[in-house]
Amino acid sequence: MAGVDERVLYHRHILLSVLVGVFVISVVGVCISIIIISPPREEEEEFSGRKNVLFIVIDDLRPALGCYGDEKAVTPNIDQLASKSVLFKNAYTQQAHCASSRTSFLTSRRPDSLHLYDDGSYWRESVGDFMTLPQHLKDHGYETISMGKIFEHGIVSNWTDDFPNSWSEYPFRPLTFDKEMEPACNTTDGKRMNLVCPVDLNDEDVGTLPDIEITQQAVNYLKNRTKGPNKSSPFFLGVGYYKPHIPFKFPSQYLDLYPIESMDVALNNVVPKKLPKISWNPWMDIRQLDDIKNLSINFPYGPLPESYQKLIRQGYYASVSYIDDQVGQLLEALEESGYASQTVVVLLGDSGWALGEHQEWSKYSNFEVALRVPLLVFVPGLTYDTDEKKPFKYIPVMGSMHLKSSAISKTNGNITYSPFSPKYVTEEFVELVDIYPTIAEIIGIAVPPLCKVYSTPFCSEGISFYPLIDHLTFDPWVEFSWKTAAFSQCPRPSLVAQNNSDNPSREHIRFMGYSVRTAHFRYTEWVRFDARNFKPDWPVIISRELYDYRHDPFEINNLCDEDNYANTVIELSRMIKKGWRHAMPPGSFDSPASVGHSRFRSP
Repeated sequence: MAGVDERVLYHRHILLSVLVGVFVISVVGVCISIIIISPPREEEEEFSGRKNVLFIVIDDLRPALGCYGDEKAVTPNIDQLASKSVLFKNAYTQQAHCASSRTSFLTSRRPDSLHLYDDGSYWRESVGDFMTLPQHLKDHGYETISMGKIFEHGIVSNWTDDFPNSWSEYPFRPLTFDKEMEPACNTTDGKRMNLVCPVDLNDEDVGTLPDIEITQQAVNYLKNRTKGPNKSSPFFLGVGYYKPHIPFKFPSQYLDLYPIESMDVALNNVVPKKLPKISWNPWMDIRQLDDIKNLSINFPYGPLPESYQKLIRQGYYASVSYIDDQVGQLLEALEESGYASQTVVVLLGDSGWALGEHQEWSKYSNFEVALRVPLLVFVPGLTYDTDEKKPFKYIPVMGSMHLKSSAISKTNGNITYSPFSPKYVTEEFVELVDIYPTIAEIIGIAVPPLCKVYSTPFCSEGISFYPLIDHLTFDPWVEFSWKTAAFSQCPRPSLVAQNNSDNPSREHIRFMGYSVRTAHFRYTEWVRFDARNFKPDWPVIISRELYDYRHDPFEINNLCDEDNYANTVIELSRMIKKGWRHAMPPGSFDSPASVGHSRFRSP
């Protein structure tokens, strides 16, 4: 009996051991499953591995940069950035107008959806509470900071640059900004000048200028951030420079880079014979300045004297080099603060600017010089190997060390500059409305879906061009499909030039020029426009323009009436009326979450 009891006890022991083992394995398995399938803690999900963003916007900057092939421009710091970035050769604004362009790319909505063609309304009150790029990042734990001109100041941003919606603290505006339009230059005959106005900083009341203030403020922010209360959160730092927007007020030493005897006039500095009168604008923004008033130029077509054309072009290029110097100091501060290897850098112009092309001196048009802008995107670990040497070193544009470097030389007073080559270049079309979803995808937060109804608060009328960056940096040999065109527009108050043609207020808009840029052509239709209901009257075409860039890169010959281009006009007219959605790559309207960043690769 005792043996039976021992066997029973033995089997009970074995059974108990098995059950305990199964239980332990089950518990461990459940724990492992929980660890594997559970999302990370909120703060880990929010901040782990998130890259910072340095967002540099330069006012009225056309691609007058060495990295874009401009042989006159001395821009070593921006070119250095390009040598570690993707350079977008065909980037376009949706309207060549400060307020419209900036509100457009910061909300990723086009001017017609914003009902904004001037600077007289605030989109949140007039059309919809659309989420902005910095607001989206702020909602995902970013500290968002604005310095200088990111949003257009004034009514268009609620007089606060959209604070507090978009920014963690009140935006910084330089104290010297209000002095920009003062007549700081005097001629020998006592006439005032404030368009082309190089200055000696020692003569300025506070010894500085707005863009220098902005750089100093941004540099201090980067240096001191590690000590601040938000040091553990990622940041979005928007730095907006005012130059080369008029007036050309800059430290006078930058003129040394561009001796006046080396300056030329634009190759196409005449009004084309077949240019529709509605298309041309009379550059009223510079006519209102003292320099032009002193010249007594006939309105609207009176040309500027050739000597003054060269003076304006010299002032523009000197302003660009001045800003390049500021960008260099900013990027070096990013490096020295230890953030460069963790920070996406985006640099762009909000619109171009005509330097005498078509006899225009402004941005308010549908010409290439007004709509095409520089765009550089630096992504550490993708466009630049973070294991390499430090990416950014300040190159003093006017320093003697720089003039003696291999990049730049000075012979008999003439400057010769050999720019850095860009790391990656794409000729695919991108639009400034694409920037918002692109940044979201790069840093790993929700990508706004393409708008199906424009009033949706969180959606985009652009598309992330992260696939282009991915394509260039990893598999450029793979066949690739992308958008086929870029779309822009320009309002006019009348059929012929008048004193508000360049920048009409919304209630005065009677016509709209809708323009599409394809690989070979630019086509523009000028139509009647209902400014109350924000709708074009497509059947009533006032004028057309067609330029073939294969034979006419300077947009001199309007080919709309040429018989052999009749089919092209019909095709591009249809494209404009169908709109931007029909130029998107395949799969664009699929959910970004379900499709992923490789959705545009051809099988």
